[in-house]
Amino acid sequence: MADEPGFQLKRNVPERYEHYVAPIMAPFVTALVDAVDLYPGAAVLDLACGTGFAARAAAAQVGPAGRVRGADINEPMLRVAKAHHPRLYPDIEFTAAPADKLPYPDASFDAVVCQQGAQFFPDLTAALTETARVTRPHGRFAATVWAPRALTSPYFAAQHEVLAEYGGPGPADSFAAAFACTADRLTAALRTAGFHEATAHEFTFGITLPPLAEFAPGHFSCLPWSQQILDTRGPEALAAAAQALTTRLTAHADTTTFPFTATLATATR
Repeated sequence: MADEPGFQLKRNVPERYEHYVAPIMAPFVTALVDAVDLYPGAAVLDLACGTGFAARAAAAQVGPAGRVRGADINEPMLRVAKAHHPRLYPDIEFTAAPADKLPYPDASFDAVVCQQGAQFFPDLTAALTETARVTRPHGRFAATVWAPRALTSPYFAAQHEVLAEYGGPGPADSFAAAFACTADRLTAALRTAGFHEATAHEFTFGITLPPLAEFAPGHFSCLPWSQQILDTRGPEALAAAAQALTTRLTAHADTTTFPFTATLATATR
């Protein structure tokens, strides 16, 4: 969920990210972890783990005999991941590391998952080549990224419009780039990296969000692109942008259920 300069959170934002992003990520995390066919005792890496959504889901499936690791370059998010991992699961070890330089021996993991991180890697092929190195022969890989057409979803479209209006082209363009990783790009990079049977498909969930008056501004405030508004234009501009987002969403929707579309890519080492 966060691994490279395109997705960096600081101050107390990662804790809010853990809270507000969870409702959107939950069904996609389940689909991601299910895609690698985990079993009790498996060793799993959550690549670009963010605050640990996928790591926790994987730990629940591999059980006490399993081993789960999470790697991310953003240390504030790792601190939240460490604080939130349940002690009933096998120990989850979180490590600060970029995706293209992982601190693990060759063939360390039976499966690697990457939830909403691959689109932010500066060099996708280099990151996946390093991922292939730490994956055991016949091990499984799965990644989700927002599908390009997800940007037209009413919820994300409203965020994009508000970022352009209140933050200018910089934040808006950075936000749009998070939706630019295509299925073809992912599968091509996986094959170049040494994976086999690389496939990808889109899937959509209709997700019912908490009441928008509280959720929409809270979620918006913990995104890196809205943090750019805070850093360059101050807290009043960020508050105005968050209110504008809430107004747009509530004016054009009589529901809190929105479609969210991701691409799921899978491959075998």
